[in-house]
Amino acid sequence: MAHVSQAKVLPADLNAPAFVNKWRANALVVCVLFTVTAVVLALIAGPDGWRHVCRAWVLGFMLTFGFCGGGMTLLMVQYVTGGKWGLLLRRPLEAMTRTLPLVIVYWVGLGLMLNRLYMWANPAIADADLKLGLITPEQLQTIRHAIEWKHPMLNVGAYWIVTAACFLIWGYYVWTLNTLSLKREQDTLANTPYWIKKMENLSGFGILVYSLTMTAGVIYWVMSMDVTWYSSIYGLLFLVGEGFQVLALALITTLSLAKAEPFKTILRTTEQYDLGKFTFAFVMLNMYLAFSQFLIIWSGNLPEEIPWYLDRINGHWGVVCTLDFMFHWLIPFSLLLSKDIKKNKTRLIRVCQWMIFAKAFDLFWLIEPNFKDAARNLHWSLGILEYIAVPVAMTSLWVAYYCTRLQSRPLVAVNDPHLAEILEPEHAHA
Repeated sequence: MAHVSQAKVLPADLNAPAFVNKWRANALVVCVLFTVTAVVLALIAGPDGWRHVCRAWVLGFMLTFGFCGGGMTLLMVQYVTGGKWGLLLRRPLEAMTRTLPLVIVYWVGLGLMLNRLYMWANPAIADADLKLGLITPEQLQTIRHAIEWKHPMLNVGAYWIVTAACFLIWGYYVWTLNTLSLKREQDTLANTPYWIKKMENLSGFGILVYSLTMTAGVIYWVMSMDVTWYSSIYGLLFLVGEGFQVLALALITTLSLAKAEPFKTILRTTEQYDLGKFTFAFVMLNMYLAFSQFLIIWSGNLPEEIPWYLDRINGHWGVVCTLDFMFHWLIPFSLLLSKDIKKNKTRLIRVCQWMIFAKAFDLFWLIEPNFKDAARNLHWSLGILEYIAVPVAMTSLWVAYYCTRLQSRPLVAVNDPHLAEILEPEHAHA
């Protein structure tokens, strides 16, 4: 006689479990400890320490911005594509988007450091580098020419206007996506087709808008640190990199929440395995784009392009570059090939944690060699430790805020056509 398994039933309480409070408390403790560490290191290291505080601030800002902006993009991708995975990740992704106010605070902090970080904001940096013998007179001339040529875009006024406009646009999408999500929950299931179409139309155009505005942002925040550098694929690399880190954090959140209700009921091994494969796809895409840029520039061998890579390979930076390849691509790629790891919650969480660390390591490789005292000159100093202390403090505070946002809504969107399907037993048969 055929056996038919009964569908699961959602618990009455769909709010975040109590242990999320512990996550937030732990994050705040880490934030305080590493903030104190960053200040102490800066005081001991002197001017070098404070210089690296500014540089490390960029890393912390880009990492937290990646979670917020990337979470919004992946949320819109889910609305455009549909699928059961959206039911599991929707609330974590929405919580990431609602951390935008804190990210804006970090952005303002970065704006106050422009004169310490960017030659286009303070040309005296180039003159000081010349006096220290970090650049040649020919390089100084090239830098001045680039600053003059790019001045209509790379100036302090344009920085504030353009990036503020970007944040206004992102704020509009964050507010609209989260507001419509609540309205959809309050509507009847019969109106689901209307909401699907509405969210598709909003998100399809939103993905394009975010891709363009995010590209403008990363040009100001990272690429323009080397005023002579340009790349037509730079924005796309950051966009895919955001998907890489956001999926990792979303999986950590989802798998950790599955220790209690309501995710304990709705997270099946099937969907967990699918999310693992989705993450694997982003690892491969990230690897492909980064290698494509390297291969095209290296094969072109143009004097105005290859110095960017030479700054990140020579002077012992080759060790960091090799480790970046292993951390960022080889290790996640190799581990996520395993079907067993993708089906094991604990191991999959560890892989995702590693991916976030690898993303931060990759940002260090992208940011630090932009400065002439570090280009082709990887050297040890107390100041370099700020690349650990400052980003950890900033990210920990962001995580605490993220936990707060996660607790502000029920974790399951009950007005979703995939809910009934995801509640079915995995091996039900007639």
